[in-house]
Amino acid sequence: MLWAGVAIAFILAVFFVVRHVQAADPYVQEVLALQGDRDRGQEIFQMNCAVCHGMEAHGEVGPSLLSVSARKSKSKLIQQVVSGNTPPMPQFQPEAKDMADLLKYLEQL
Repeated sequence: MLWAGVAIAFILAVFFVVRHVQAADPYVQEVLALQGDRDRGQEIFQMNCAVCHGMEAHGEVGPSLLSVSARKSKSKLIQQVVSGNTPPMPQFQPEAKDMADLLKYLEQL
């Protein structure tokens, strides 16, 4: 029973540290400070993401992105795009304004 409590405390500590580090990332902060343009974000999505996620983001090779903003925070979405940690999705770090636009588009899916 004691080990379960220790394990839960450890997991929560790691979660909050990771979340803080992601939120403190200068690129993430720059993106989050910008106002995105949904229409431009859709164009960016269609040029860079639609091949795998589908033109309407329903999923193809990559998963469906419908309601993705309900499942992931803005910081997590940015990290997902730029990290390259989920093959076959390549590492991709757009300019901060482009990322803000893409986030705005993803929010409305």
